[in-house]
Amino acid sequence: MKQVTFILLSVILVKLCQGQISGNINYMHQIRYPDKNIEISFPTGKNLLISVKGMANVKADAYVAIFNVTQTGKTAEEVNALMDNRINQSLEQIRKKANTEVLVDMVSFVPIYEYEVEKKIFSKKTYNEVPAGFELKKNIHIKYTNPNDLHGILTILTASEIYDLVRVDYFSNNLEVIKKELMTKAVAMLQEKLKIHQTLLGLKLDTLDKLITDGYKAVLPVEMYKSYQAYNSSSLNTRKAATVNQADKSTTLYYQPVIDKEFDFVINPTIFEPVIQVMYEIKLSADLGKEKVPNTQKEYILVTPSGDLKNINPVSIR
Repeated sequence: MKQVTFILLSVILVKLCQGQISGNINYMHQIRYPDKNIEISFPTGKNLLISVKGMANVKADAYVAIFNVTQTGKTAEEVNALMDNRINQSLEQIRKKANTEVLVDMVSFVPIYEYEVEKKIFSKKTYNEVPAGFELKKNIHIKYTNPNDLHGILTILTASEIYDLVRVDYFSNNLEVIKKELMTKAVAMLQEKLKIHQTLLGLKLDTLDKLITDGYKAVLPVEMYKSYQAYNSSSLNTRKAATVNQADKSTTLYYQPVIDKEFDFVINPTIFEPVIQVMYEIKLSADLGKEKVPNTQKEYILVTPSGDLKNINPVSIR
C-alpha cells in the first residue's frame, strides 16, 4: 500500500512540474498566438510555387523612452512653475549620464472647470460650470544606448513623482545590412530548392515561364506585448440570492516575439531580450505547361522603286 501511495504522489508531482515549466500563461484557456509571420501574395494560375522565408532577430543599439507628466494649478503661472520644479532637476541628472539625450515635448495646455451650486429658495438647485484652473501636459523623450540605464532613469523620475512610462521604442542602425543578408541567404536557399525540384520532376526549369516576388516585414517589441490573468476561482453554489464580491485580479504583461517555427532559416535564433524582428520572403512561380518561346522572328522590309519602305509579314525561322 505504501508503494502504491508513493507511485501516485510521484505521478502527481511530475504533472505539477510539467505544468510549471509551461508557465502561468496556460491559465488562459483560449490563448491564441497572433499570426505575425510574413505572407507575400502571389499571382494565381501557376503550377509550381517555391517559397523561402527567413527571419533575423536584431538587438537594438538605441532606445527612446517616453514619459508623460501632468500638472494642474489655479493659474497659468502656477502650473508652469510647478511643472518646471518637477522636471528640471530630474532632467539635469539624466543629462549627466553617458550617451543620453533628453527632449521635452509640449502636449497640451488647457483650462479645467468645476461645478458651482447656485442655491435658490423656491426652485431646484442649479449647477454652473466655472473655471477652476489649468492643466499642463508634457512628454519627456529620453534616448539612451544601454538598456540597463532605464532603471536609473526611472529612479530619478519617480523622485519627482513622474511614473507614467508611455512606451519604449527600439532602433537599430544595421537594418539595411540585415536585409541584404536575409536576401542573400534566401536566394541561395531558393536556388537549392530549384535544383531539388528539377531532379524530382525531371524538368529544366530554366526553360519555363517564371515569376518572382519578394518583400520585407519588421515588428518592434512595443507591438509584441500581450497580457493575461492567472488565477483559480472556486465555484460558489448558493440556494438563496446573494451578493458576490470578486477580488481584483492582477494582469501580467509579457513579451511574445514572432515564433520561428515556420521559417526556413533564422539569423540569431536565441532571443534573450526584446528585439527587432525582420522577416523576408521570396516566392518563385513556374508554369510547368508553358515553356519560354525564343525570339526567332525576323522582320523584312521591302524598298520599292519609288523609295518607299514596306513591311513584309515576319517569317518564323525554325
